[in-house]
Amino acid sequence: MAAMRTERGLDRLVNFSDATVAIAITLLILPLVDEASQIGNLSFAEFLGKNSWEMIAFVISFAVIARFWVVHHRIFESVRDYNAWVVWFNFLWLLAIVVIPFSANVLAAGEGQRPEIYALYIGDMLLATIATRLIGGVLYRHPELMTDAARAEPADRTRGLAEVMIMAVALVLAVLVPAINLYWLFLLFLAEPLHRVLRLAVYGRDAERTSRSGG
Repeated sequence: MAAMRTERGLDRLVNFSDATVAIAITLLILPLVDEASQIGNLSFAEFLGKNSWEMIAFVISFAVIARFWVVHHRIFESVRDYNAWVVWFNFLWLLAIVVIPFSANVLAAGEGQRPEIYALYIGDMLLATIATRLIGGVLYRHPELMTDAARAEPADRTRGLAEVMIMAVALVLAVLVPAINLYWLFLLFLAEPLHRVLRLAVYGRDAERTSRSGG
């Protein structure tokens, strides 16, 4: 693979990833399409009431995939070359993405407080987050794979680590306290403050002031 890397190869990697995401995000709506075909004499309000949990699972999962794609897109905007580690970690990320429609359907069909279902759903999100972090780690260790503009920016090895930590905590809490169910994911709002703490711990106050000033 190292001897055959080309710009076209990178384009194919990105295009393949985008196509996979597009298919996964489309699959999310198919269960609701099936339900809509059986609406019969139900009013639309009754249909929404009957499938409210399925609607919620669809909206959450759509937003999750969209968020993962945005982060993936931002990473690959800084990439000009790739190696085997980038390819295989990207496939790990794609594995997590294609499982999201399945886990969303299981979530929508599940009734009551089901910690194993929450574990499947949040665990899949954790896998995607870890895969993203691994891709970023390869780029930090091999800056020659990045564009000149990306290499000129200060390196931040703590980027994405806060999300991994919080997602892991949310996974454990969802299993231990399933009554809160997916609301544990609101802990992700703490990701940015935690990232600042980690950055301060690793790089010190000078790097934190540089980050705030945009330098």
